[in-house]
Amino acid sequence: MAEGMTWSIEEADKLTQAEVYGQVLTQLGEKDPKIIAMTADLAKSTKIGNFGQKFPERFINMGIAENSLFGVAAGLALAGYKPVVSTFAVFAALRSAEFVRTDICYQNLDVKIIATHAGISFGQAGSTHHCTEDIAVMRSFANMTVIVPADGIETGNAVAAAMDWPGPVYIRIGRGFEPPVNTTADYGFQIGKAVTMREGKDITLICCGVTVLQAARAAKILETQGLSVRIINMHTVKPIDKEVILKAVMETRRIVTIEEHNVLCGLGSAVAEVIVESGKACAFTKLGIPDQYVIVGYPEDLYNHYKIDADGIVEAVSALMGREIEEDENWDDET
Repeated sequence: MAEGMTWSIEEADKLTQAEVYGQVLTQLGEKDPKIIAMTADLAKSTKIGNFGQKFPERFINMGIAENSLFGVAAGLALAGYKPVVSTFAVFAALRSAEFVRTDICYQNLDVKIIATHAGISFGQAGSTHHCTEDIAVMRSFANMTVIVPADGIETGNAVAAAMDWPGPVYIRIGRGFEPPVNTTADYGFQIGKAVTMREGKDITLICCGVTVLQAARAAKILETQGLSVRIINMHTVKPIDKEVILKAVMETRRIVTIEEHNVLCGLGSAVAEVIVESGKACAFTKLGIPDQYVIVGYPEDLYNHYKIDADGIVEAVSALMGREIEEDENWDDET
């Protein structure tokens, strides 16, 4: 378990990702007086208000003024503090994109952004509160690190690790009671190092966020069909773990990426860039939200509609396994 985390796995099973990070941040604040928590009128919804109750003198609510939120955070970082900013993902990545880019990333400031209600986790709230473009936006900003934890347990690990990671960090989490996929916090979480959740030799599923659990469920179904499925939890989308991707290409020759994000410029695109740059070839499919705005509905229904749940993954894997690929093991002619 990372330093600063004292909650148990049993508690994590009952808490949302936001509630876990709220507790972890408060525990970290007890050890580091330079941590300043900030929000824009969303202390309760994002759970950063837990920090404010414990340390009111180190908590700033900017009101409904997201752009000023990030500008003030930049100033505090320049003054030697460690600002942690939390708001909905749609406000952090879209409304305040210019301020995150120019005030924080351009100066490579030590500001941590914890964006809640990302993806379609607030699906019933409508398009104004969906955020399926944030990974694309944030990973395009120089100096920005982008983390998409799989569950509350990994969120706690990510928040603790981010406090010691230099430069700006964007942590993307959901809203609801997303079930945990990890069974322990002591699995060696490291920023920039993917976690192989399951070994396999026929095909590799590379996923992040809530889709890690869906991939695990799909792998169990596919196992009954005789397929050996590798699962890679790519919790850090930037910097991405190139080594684990290329190892999967060489060993399984078939890759499916799954994300709760637009298929353009997100995890799938980041993985594809690594493969193309290597000169290696493989059968490849990206699962995610297509190039359209998401319909309104509850998250579980939307996961099924956009085929990023276990059923959709099984369907995609079956299709990809039927695709002919070059079985030649001599990679020299492809570099």
